[in-house]
Amino acid sequence: MHNGQFKFVPANRPAHDKQPATFQELEAMELYCPKCGRAVPVRKFLLLVLPEGDKYEYRCKFCGTKVGNKTDHSGQFYGILKG
Repeated sequence: MHNGQFKFVPANRPAHDKQPATFQELEAMELYCPKCGRAVPVRKFLLLVLPEGDKYEYRCKFCGTKVGNKTDHSGQFYGILKG
């Protein structure tokens, strides 16, 4: 099939669900701090160990303002309550 000067060649790619996962969880390194008014490095603090996962809070490294949170389903404490 031709479209102008370019030749269309269909890609032979495997189905999306057959591709291996490249990561399980994302980890924030910087988030926007409303108090500092810019993206800042963050520190991660464990808040709770819940049956559905470990609850963490991200805080600004400079002023300590809460800038985000995360529930980690594969964390080191998750297995304690799961089993």
